[in-house]
Amino acid sequence: MKFSVFALLALAALCLGADVSVVDQIVARVNGDIVSQDELDRITKEIAQELAAHPEMGSSQELQARQKDILRDRIDELLLIQKGKELNINVDSEVSKHMADLQRRAKITDPDKFHEYIREQSGMSYEDFLAEQKNQLLTREVIGQEVARHINITDKDIQDYYNQHKTDFVRDEKVFLSEILVSTEGKDAAGVTAAEKKAKQVASDAAKGQRFSDLARDNSDAATATQGGELGGYPKGYLAKQIEDAVWNLPKGAVTQPIRIPTGFEILKVDDHTKAGQAQLADVRSEIENILYGPKMQPKVREYLTQLRRTAFLQIKPGYVDTGAAPGQDTKWQDPAQLKPETVTKAEVQEKTRRKRLFGMVPIPGTQTTVTGKSSSR
Repeated sequence: MKFSVFALLALAALCLGADVSVVDQIVARVNGDIVSQDELDRITKEIAQELAAHPEMGSSQELQARQKDILRDRIDELLLIQKGKELNINVDSEVSKHMADLQRRAKITDPDKFHEYIREQSGMSYEDFLAEQKNQLLTREVIGQEVARHINITDKDIQDYYNQHKTDFVRDEKVFLSEILVSTEGKDAAGVTAAEKKAKQVASDAAKGQRFSDLARDNSDAATATQGGELGGYPKGYLAKQIEDAVWNLPKGAVTQPIRIPTGFEILKVDDHTKAGQAQLADVRSEIENILYGPKMQPKVREYLTQLRRTAFLQIKPGYVDTGAAPGQDTKWQDPAQLKPETVTKAEVQEKTRRKRLFGMVPIPGTQTTVTGKSSSR
């Protein structure tokens, strides 16, 4: 004889003399997955902590604005994950690379210690964290395949935008730099000597053509290591004279010898050197493409998610609102007694999805999300 999970939970609760309100924790059903109240509470708490840690991101009003879309965003994510599996998208290699990058940046070679580091930083088991990374990469790939590749920005679109916004592309002369810092902080004379030797070797490797961003990632002690050492652009007079004198007249792609600074040995690469005046279209083409891409991408992502909703089995409990609901779709919650036993599994009720956003993880697509599409800059 088969019993629905609701009946089993109710029976267990009665045997324990407990309230059966555990069923009420289920807020929504998305095909074979569920969204629980505990899950929404966790996400709300994480958003509140994020806003508290970064006051510049907003206040209580921002929390309220984001909170109203939490259920929508979670349904979006589940639908995209399910679609990714349906399309047989495999992101295992990307996940492995991402985890390897995390381990290099953490400078932890021992696997067990790295797993413990992940648990401490994310608040979840290594296995759960790995699954979370996979799901986030999967959602990005679905958006890239199903939405981004269908968005076309023509040469005329780019030319027209450039002609209409020429004043936005008047540039100051700037030098764009990347760095590798070999720190000497807290080191004795022998440590400083070793740091200088390392810096000279790294500078030599860079001069011979090794990828500077990889060298920065693996060797730099600066906070910019995770971004490949990228510092950005500086007008004349903004850099320390010692640094400006070393880089200002170097050609694009040139790498300096180690420069002794108070915190260590600095190696700099000239990524670009733009002249003052009107930037040419060819020099700002990618920038314009990105500007035009966002406004086209966001509504297309929402349209696609609405289509996924129309073909999904969706039930939402009274009192909860999916702000991304498909117009006219019936998502009314059914009485558990009327559901077929196979529509719910015990594993689904027990499943708890964690959503820590650490280590620069891939964002979940939504109306405010820019998703990697036709170029890696998006």
